[in-house]
Amino acid sequence: MRRVRDLGSGSDAERARLAARGEGCPLVDFDGGSTPYIDYQSITVLLSLQQPRSEEPAELPFYILGQVKELLFKLLYEELTRVRALLDADEVPQAVWLLRRVRKVADLLCSTWDVLGSLAPTEFNAFRDSLGKASGLQSYMYRMVEYVLGNKDPVLARPHQGVPGVAEQVRAALEEPSVYDAAVALLARRGAPIPPAALRPEPARTHEPSDEIEHAWAGVYAAGRGPGDELFLLAEALMDVAEAMCRWRALHLLTVERIIGTKPGTGGTHGVAWLRRVSEHRFFPELWSARGRL
Repeated sequence: MRRVRDLGSGSDAERARLAARGEGCPLVDFDGGSTPYIDYQSITVLLSLQQPRSEEPAELPFYILGQVKELLFKLLYEELTRVRALLDADEVPQAVWLLRRVRKVADLLCSTWDVLGSLAPTEFNAFRDSLGKASGLQSYMYRMVEYVLGNKDPVLARPHQGVPGVAEQVRAALEEPSVYDAAVALLARRGAPIPPAALRPEPARTHEPSDEIEHAWAGVYAAGRGPGDELFLLAEALMDVAEAMCRWRALHLLTVERIIGTKPGTGGTHGVAWLRRVSEHRFFPELWSARGRL
């Protein structure tokens, strides 16, 4: 394990003292062969992790944006598990506040396709063979995001079952309740007539839409309390995240279709055909269908 350098601690008083001593100019002299920022962000390690497999210049943006996405998947997963815990504790305002940030992270993820979509087909084809069978479908952090959101296909955990440390994380994400499970359980605790069979019946399976849950969400909206009601705010915050993740998938589809057309994917799928089918899925399905009842 990499040793983390002790950065010491600071305070407003100490920062004011440093600013006064240097007349407001930035610190430029440091001991120890590094800087506090390099050490805090592990910059030297981070920037050593780019290892493209070809000499093609266009592979670098593809490679780096892939790593950026993985970091954002990790952030999404960690934040969503916190949302789930807050909902379990009936801390709805805090959960809504955190979902606001989750939506921003998902928006940032969507923007990565703007960069990747700038690759011409000829640029991508110049290094595509270097990918071998590597595919984003094998991203375990993204799979954990899908699982914590409630889209739980056990088959897609199999690529990771032989990876020490990773297999356990993916299995836990598959078997633990989702954010949506927590939200539906909250509705039931608040009096919605949701039968026990619809409350986390099998956490390791994709959520099956329920008429009772749909009616419950429709009731939240029909109550008419609007922005002053925390369940209304929760419903809209969840929809913000669901919509952003749907946009992520749609942009993925469009970007792949623009760059490789109808060619098969590197991970064994038919490429665009697979992505088109995936993009039809909706997280938190009753929140979508409840709109037809209003």
